Amino acid sequence: MVYLHTSPSVHHTWLPNASIQLGLYRYGQFRRNDSFVVKSEHAPSTSTSPCQDRPGRRQLLVVGVTTAPLLLLSQQNSATFAAESKKGFLPVTDKKDGYNFLYPFGWQEVIVEGQDKVFKDVIEPLESVSVNVIPTSKQDIREFGSPQEVAETLLKKVLASPTQKTKLIEASEHDVDGKAYYTIEFIAKAPNYTRHALSAICIGNGKFYTLTTGANERRWEKMKDRLKTVVDSFQIFNV
Repeated sequence: MVYLHTSPSVHHTWLPNASIQLGLYRYGQFRRNDSFVVKSEHAPSTSTSPCQDRPGRRQLLVVGVTTAPLLLLSQQNSATFAAESKKGFLPVTDKKDGYNFLYPFGWQEVIVEGQDKVFKDVIEPLESVSVNVIPTSKQDIREFGSPQEVAETLLKKVLASPTQKTKLIEASEHDVDGKAYYTIEFIAKAPNYTRHALSAICIGNGKFYTLTTGANERRWEKMKDRLKTVVDSFQIFNV
């Protein structure tokens, strides 16, 4: 394991004192001395990223620990995921919680308390994607209100620190296979940086899903197309 220190507010953790309206955990800010864990390439991961070389898996196949049918199945699954991915991105599938998305090649998976999945650029720490999953009794994101209403609530309670100034740029709705998704674009301004971010929000499997990706405002023009690919790739499936 490799231990690194987070930049303040790069990732959001979800703490108790839930918002009654949305049933979401309130934002909690990381201190400068908080740590996250970078997963080694040799460490087991709950993520499914078949496009990445995994030396441990390759060794098992070479020494013949797995059977031929299993080897063929693994190769077929890898080919399927590779076909679904885009150049410069790697796919992630969480079969337990029922979601998948793409993230830029080169970002590292890290463990952040309160987040279900996080990938980030270790050189540009504000460039990251995180997924949060919490239970909900609602069946559809539209039960919480319009995209604008949900976005404003999330910005006040979840997606930014109380010390940050936020600006909602856009909130929209789109449909994927009969499932409603909200997408929001916003800016969160802290004393020493400004982050330009995108979030995708959806409900399914009795869970409220939030994927958030972003970058430092100074790098937004360079990164925006890649970040939009990330947020547009987010989909949930039945588990």
